[in-house]
Amino acid sequence: MDKKKIEQIRQQYDLIIHSAEDAETEFWYARELMILLGYGRWENFDQAVYRAMDSCKTSGVEVSDHFREVTKMITAGKGAKRSIKDYMLTRYACYLIAQNGDPRKEEIAFAQSYFAVQTRKQELIEERISLIERTEARIRLRESEKRLSQNIYERGVDDAGFGRIRSKGDQALFGGYTTQEMKGRLGVKGNRPLADFLPTLTIAAKNLATEMTNYNVEEKDLQGEQSITGEHVQNNHSVRDMLGQRGIEPESLPPSEDIKKLERRVKSQEKKIATQAGKLPKGHENNKKKNDGC
Repeated sequence: MDKKKIEQIRQQYDLIIHSAEDAETEFWYARELMILLGYGRWENFDQAVYRAMDSCKTSGVEVSDHFREVTKMITAGKGAKRSIKDYMLTRYACYLIAQNGDPRKEEIAFAQSYFAVQTRKQELIEERISLIERTEARIRLRESEKRLSQNIYERGVDDAGFGRIRSKGDQALFGGYTTQEMKGRLGVKGNRPLADFLPTLTIAAKNLATEMTNYNVEEKDLQGEQSITGEHVQNNHSVRDMLGQRGIEPESLPPSEDIKKLERRVKSQEKKIATQAGKLPKGHENNKKKNDGC
Protein backbone atom coordinates (compact mmCIF):
# COMPACT_ATOMS: atom_id res chain seq x y z
CA MET A 1 0.00 0.00 0.00
CA ASP A 2 1.57 3.31 -1.07
CA LYS A 3 2.04 6.30 1.23
CA LYS A 4 -0.54 8.49 -0.50
CA LYS A 5 -3.27 5.88 -0.12
CA ILE A 6 -2.35 5.28 3.52
CA GLU A 7 -2.68 9.01 4.21
CA GLN A 8 -6.08 9.17 2.48
CA ILE A 9 -7.45 6.23 4.48
CA ARG A 10 -5.97 7.58 7.73
CA GLN A 11 -7.86 10.84 7.24
CA GLN A 12 -11.11 8.93 6.78
CA TYR A 13 -10.56 7.11 10.09
CA ASP A 14 -9.62 10.34 11.87
CA LEU A 15 -12.90 11.94 10.76
CA ILE A 16 -15.00 9.40 12.66
CA ILE A 17 -13.13 9.63 15.98
CA HIS A 18 -15.38 10.58 18.89
CA SER A 19 -14.40 11.48 22.43
CA ALA A 20 -15.96 10.78 25.81
CA GLU A 21 -16.81 13.54 28.27
CA ASP A 22 -13.41 13.20 29.93
CA ALA A 23 -11.87 13.95 26.49
CA GLU A 24 -9.24 11.29 27.22
CA THR A 25 -10.93 8.18 25.85
CA GLU A 26 -11.43 8.07 22.10
CA PHE A 27 -14.08 5.84 20.61
CA TRP A 28 -15.67 4.90 17.31
CA TYR A 29 -19.23 3.98 16.41
CA ALA A 30 -19.60 0.54 14.87
CA ARG A 31 -21.93 1.66 12.06
CA GLU A 32 -19.41 4.26 10.93
CA LEU A 33 -16.47 1.88 11.25
CA MET A 34 -18.09 -0.97 9.31
CA ILE A 35 -18.14 1.11 6.13
CA LEU A 36 -14.38 1.73 6.26
CA LEU A 37 -13.77 -1.96 6.94
CA GLY A 38 -15.66 -2.92 3.79
CA TYR A 39 -18.75 -4.47 5.37
CA GLY A 40 -21.97 -4.01 3.43
CA ARG A 41 -24.43 -5.55 5.89
CA TRP A 42 -24.89 -4.68 9.56
CA GLU A 43 -25.78 -8.29 10.40
CA ASN A 44 -22.34 -9.47 9.27
CA PHE A 45 -20.52 -6.71 11.14
CA ASP A 46 -22.59 -7.36 14.27
CA GLN A 47 -21.20 -10.91 14.24
CA ALA A 48 -17.67 -9.53 13.86
CA VAL A 49 -18.26 -7.38 16.96
CA TYR A 50 -19.45 -10.42 18.92
CA ARG A 51 -16.32 -12.36 17.90
CA ALA A 52 -14.16 -9.45 19.07
CA MET A 53 -16.03 -9.43 22.40
CA ASP A 54 -15.20 -13.11 22.81
CA SER A 55 -11.53 -12.36 22.11
CA CYS A 56 -11.63 -9.56 24.67
CA LYS A 57 -13.11 -11.87 27.30
CA THR A 58 -10.58 -14.61 26.51
CA SER A 59 -7.78 -12.09 27.06
CA GLY A 60 -9.08 -11.40 30.56
CA VAL A 61 -10.13 -7.84 29.76
CA GLU A 62 -13.50 -6.47 30.91
CA VAL A 63 -15.71 -6.35 27.81
CA SER A 64 -17.87 -3.45 29.03
CA ASP A 65 -14.78 -1.23 29.30
CA HIS A 66 -14.35 -1.37 25.53
CA PHE A 67 -17.69 -2.35 23.98
CA ARG A 68 -20.91 -0.46 24.73
CA GLU A 69 -24.20 -1.21 23.01
CA VAL A 70 -26.16 1.99 22.33
CA THR A 71 -29.36 2.96 20.55
CA LYS A 72 -29.57 5.56 17.80
CA MET A 73 -32.65 7.19 16.33
CA ILE A 74 -32.74 7.50 12.55
CA THR A 75 -35.22 9.02 10.13
CA ALA A 76 -37.01 6.40 8.04
CA GLY A 77 -39.44 6.84 5.16
CA LYS A 78 -41.91 9.75 5.30
CA GLY A 79 -40.04 11.29 8.22
CA ALA A 80 -40.81 8.49 10.67
CA LYS A 81 -38.27 7.82 13.41
CA ARG A 82 -36.97 4.42 14.40
CA SER A 83 -34.24 3.13 16.69
CA ILE A 84 -31.27 1.04 15.57
CA LYS A 85 -28.54 -0.76 17.49
CA ASP A 86 -24.98 0.52 17.45
CA TYR A 87 -21.84 0.14 19.56
CA MET A 88 -19.34 2.51 21.08
CA LEU A 89 -15.89 0.97 20.57
CA THR A 90 -12.56 1.92 22.12
CA ARG A 91 -9.35 1.68 20.13
CA TYR A 92 -8.77 -1.75 21.68
CA ALA A 93 -12.24 -2.94 20.62
CA CYS A 94 -11.63 -1.70 17.07
CA TYR A 95 -8.27 -3.46 17.03
CA LEU A 96 -9.85 -6.77 18.07
CA ILE A 97 -12.50 -6.43 15.36
CA ALA A 98 -9.78 -5.83 12.76
CA GLN A 99 -7.77 -8.77 14.08
CA ASN A 100 -10.73 -11.05 13.37
CA GLY A 101 -10.70 -9.96 9.71
CA ASP A 102 -8.64 -11.09 6.73
CA PRO A 103 -5.32 -9.13 6.63
CA ARG A 104 -5.01 -9.85 2.91
CA LYS A 105 -7.73 -7.22 2.43
CA GLU A 106 -6.31 -3.70 2.39
CA GLU A 107 -9.09 -2.34 4.60
CA ILE A 108 -8.33 -4.89 7.32
CA ALA A 109 -4.54 -4.59 7.10
CA PHE A 110 -4.82 -0.82 7.45
CA ALA A 111 -7.23 -1.04 10.40
CA GLN A 112 -4.99 -3.52 12.21
CA SER A 113 -2.12 -1.05 11.89
CA TYR A 114 -4.14 2.11 12.59
CA PHE A 115 -5.60 0.85 15.86
CA ALA A 116 -2.38 -0.86 16.97
CA VAL A 117 -0.32 2.33 17.21
CA GLN A 118 -1.27 4.79 19.92
CA THR A 119 -0.24 8.02 18.20
CA ARG A 120 -1.38 6.93 14.70
CA LYS A 121 1.48 8.81 13.07
CA GLN A 122 1.77 8.19 9.35
CA GLU A 123 5.22 6.60 9.54
CA LEU A 124 4.21 4.21 12.33
CA ILE A 125 1.15 3.05 10.40
CA GLU A 126 3.29 2.54 7.29
CA GLU A 127 5.80 0.50 9.29
CA ARG A 128 3.06 -1.67 10.78
CA ILE A 129 1.43 -2.29 7.38
CA SER A 130 4.80 -3.31 5.92
CA LEU A 131 5.24 -5.78 8.75
CA ILE A 132 1.78 -7.28 8.14
CA GLU A 133 2.49 -7.61 4.42
CA ARG A 134 5.82 -9.34 5.08
CA THR A 135 4.33 -11.65 7.70
CA GLU A 136 1.49 -12.64 5.38
CA ALA A 137 3.94 -13.27 2.52
CA ARG A 138 6.01 -15.51 4.83
CA ILE A 139 2.92 -17.48 5.87
CA ARG A 140 1.95 -18.03 2.22
CA LEU A 141 5.48 -19.24 1.38
CA ARG A 142 5.43 -21.62 4.36
CA GLU A 143 2.11 -23.05 3.19
CA SER A 144 3.21 -23.47 -0.44
CA GLU A 145 6.46 -25.17 0.64
CA LYS A 146 4.49 -27.50 2.91
CA ARG A 147 2.30 -28.39 -0.06
CA LEU A 148 5.38 -28.97 -2.23
CA SER A 149 6.88 -31.22 0.44
CA GLN A 150 3.69 -33.29 0.49
CA ASN A 151 3.54 -33.41 -3.31
CA ILE A 152 7.07 -34.71 -3.74
CA TYR A 153 6.76 -37.18 -0.85
CA GLU A 154 3.77 -38.71 -2.61
CA ARG A 155 5.95 -39.00 -5.74
CA GLY A 156 8.85 -40.92 -4.25
CA VAL A 157 11.08 -38.13 -2.87
CA ASP A 158 12.20 -38.10 0.78
CA ASP A 159 12.98 -35.15 3.09
CA ALA A 160 16.61 -34.96 1.95
CA GLY A 161 15.41 -34.81 -1.64
CA PHE A 162 13.02 -31.98 -0.79
CA GLY A 163 15.97 -30.04 0.67
CA ARG A 164 17.97 -30.55 -2.52
CA ILE A 165 15.06 -29.47 -4.74
CA ARG A 166 14.49 -26.32 -2.70
CA SER A 167 18.21 -25.49 -2.70
CA LYS A 168 18.42 -25.92 -6.49
CA GLY A 169 15.47 -23.58 -6.81
CA ASP A 170 17.19 -20.98 -4.62
CA GLN A 171 20.32 -21.29 -6.74
CA ALA A 172 18.29 -20.51 -9.87
CA LEU A 173 16.49 -17.57 -8.22
CA PHE A 174 19.60 -16.02 -6.65
CA GLY A 175 21.84 -16.05 -9.71
CA GLY A 176 23.91 -19.13 -8.83
CA TYR A 177 24.11 -18.65 -5.05
CA THR A 178 23.04 -21.68 -3.05
CA THR A 179 20.81 -21.43 0.02
CA GLN A 180 23.84 -21.67 2.32
CA GLU A 181 25.74 -19.06 0.35
CA MET A 182 22.78 -16.68 0.53
CA LYS A 183 22.56 -17.24 4.28
CA GLY A 184 26.22 -16.26 4.48
CA ARG A 185 25.65 -13.12 2.39
CA LEU A 186 22.74 -12.04 4.59
CA GLY A 187 24.34 -13.03 7.90
CA VAL A 188 21.77 -15.72 8.75
CA LYS A 189 23.11 -17.85 11.57
CA GLY A 190 22.67 -21.53 12.37
CA ASN A 191 19.74 -23.46 11.00
CA ARG A 192 17.40 -20.48 10.76
CA PRO A 193 15.37 -20.41 7.51
CA LEU A 194 16.69 -18.01 4.87
CA ALA A 195 13.16 -16.74 4.21
CA ASP A 196 12.91 -15.31 7.75
CA PHE A 197 15.47 -12.67 6.73
CA LEU A 198 14.34 -11.93 3.18
CA PRO A 199 12.45 -8.76 2.18
CA THR A 200 8.79 -9.09 1.22
CA LEU A 201 9.53 -8.94 -2.52
CA THR A 202 11.92 -11.89 -2.41
CA ILE A 203 9.59 -13.94 -0.21
CA ALA A 204 6.80 -13.31 -2.73
CA ALA A 205 9.13 -14.31 -5.59
CA LYS A 206 10.02 -17.60 -3.89
CA ASN A 207 6.35 -18.26 -3.23
CA LEU A 208 5.36 -17.63 -6.86
CA ALA A 209 8.00 -20.08 -8.12
CA THR A 210 6.93 -22.68 -5.55
CA GLU A 211 3.24 -22.30 -6.43
CA MET A 212 4.11 -22.74 -10.12
CA THR A 213 6.00 -25.91 -9.26
CA ASN A 214 3.10 -27.24 -7.20
CA TYR A 215 0.69 -26.57 -10.05
CA ASN A 216 2.76 -28.33 -12.70
CA VAL A 217 3.73 -31.24 -10.45
CA GLU A 218 0.03 -31.90 -9.83
CA GLU A 219 -1.18 -31.07 -13.34
CA LYS A 220 1.50 -33.10 -15.16
CA ASP A 221 1.83 -35.70 -12.38
CA LEU A 222 5.60 -35.37 -12.35
CA GLN A 223 7.41 -38.24 -10.62
CA GLY A 224 10.82 -38.51 -8.99
CA GLU A 225 13.42 -36.03 -7.80
CA GLN A 226 15.00 -35.33 -11.17
CA SER A 227 11.86 -34.24 -13.02
CA ILE A 228 10.55 -32.19 -10.08
CA THR A 229 13.95 -30.52 -9.64
CA GLY A 230 13.98 -29.56 -13.32
CA GLU A 231 10.49 -28.07 -12.99
CA HIS A 232 11.36 -26.09 -9.86
CA VAL A 233 14.62 -24.76 -11.31
CA GLN A 234 12.86 -23.64 -14.49
CA ASN A 235 10.17 -21.82 -12.52
CA ASN A 236 12.73 -20.01 -10.38
CA HIS A 237 14.63 -19.00 -13.52
CA SER A 238 11.39 -17.62 -14.96
CA VAL A 239 10.69 -15.56 -11.82
CA ARG A 240 14.27 -14.30 -11.79
CA ASP A 241 13.97 -13.24 -15.44
CA MET A 242 10.77 -11.35 -14.63
CA LEU A 243 12.50 -9.50 -11.78
CA GLY A 244 15.51 -8.83 -13.99
CA GLN A 245 13.30 -7.10 -16.55
CA ARG A 246 12.50 -4.57 -13.81
CA GLY A 247 16.16 -4.19 -12.84
CA ILE A 248 15.90 -6.30 -9.68
CA GLU A 249 18.54 -8.83 -8.60
CA PRO A 250 17.18 -10.82 -5.62
CA GLU A 251 20.66 -11.71 -4.36
CA SER A 252 21.57 -8.02 -4.16
CA LEU A 253 18.62 -6.91 -2.01
CA PRO A 254 19.57 -6.13 1.61
CA PRO A 255 18.34 -8.43 4.39
CA SER A 256 15.29 -7.55 6.43
CA GLU A 257 15.01 -7.79 10.19
CA ASP A 258 14.50 -11.27 11.61
CA ILE A 259 10.77 -11.88 11.20
CA LYS A 260 10.61 -13.81 14.48
CA LYS A 261 11.87 -10.75 16.37
CA LEU A 262 9.26 -8.60 14.66
CA GLU A 263 6.50 -11.04 15.61
CA ARG A 264 7.62 -11.00 19.26
CA ARG A 265 7.68 -7.20 19.22
CA VAL A 266 4.15 -7.09 17.82
CA LYS A 267 2.86 -9.45 20.50
CA SER A 268 4.49 -7.33 23.19
CA GLN A 269 2.85 -4.19 21.78
CA GLU A 270 -0.54 -5.89 21.56
CA LYS A 271 -0.55 -6.56 25.30
CA LYS A 272 -0.35 -2.80 25.92
CA ILE A 273 -3.18 -1.74 23.61
CA ALA A 274 -6.02 -2.47 26.06
CA THR A 275 -4.43 -0.29 28.75
CA GLN A 276 -3.43 2.52 26.40
CA ALA A 277 -6.88 2.69 24.80
CA GLY A 278 -8.58 3.79 28.00
CA LYS A 279 -12.06 2.75 29.15
CA LEU A 280 -15.53 3.84 28.20
CA PRO A 281 -17.12 5.82 31.08
CA LYS A 282 -19.88 3.87 32.79
CA GLY A 283 -23.32 4.66 31.43
CA HIS A 284 -21.87 7.14 28.94
CA GLU A 285 -23.44 7.61 25.51
CA ASN A 286 -21.95 10.89 24.39
CA ASN A 287 -22.25 11.55 20.66
CA LYS A 288 -19.66 14.30 20.68
CA LYS A 289 -17.22 14.00 17.79
CA LYS A 290 -13.58 14.74 18.48
CA ASN A 291 -12.50 18.23 17.39
CA ASP A 292 -16.13 19.34 17.03
CA GLY A 293 -15.36 22.13 19.46
CA CYS A 294 -18.56 21.63 21.39
